Amino acid sequence: MIRYFTLDYWMDDGWYVGKLREVPGVFSQGETFEELERNIKDAFALIMQESMPPPGQNFRSAELQMDVR
Repeated sequence: MIRYFTLDYWMDDGWYVGKLREVPGVFSQGETFEELERNIKDAFALIMQESMPPPGQNFRSAELQMDVR
């Protein structure tokens, strides 16, 4: 499945630094924009691996409605 995310990025001391807006905790940097893109994808993959339950766990998901002010 392909999903699209927003990469917010800026220059900091000659480095491209960025984060995924929709996924808190996914940050990275690179000497070029292309390197930043690769590194962000790697960081996202690591976050997803760490957030998955161990195999064999009875894992469920539910959609919640929340009032955000």
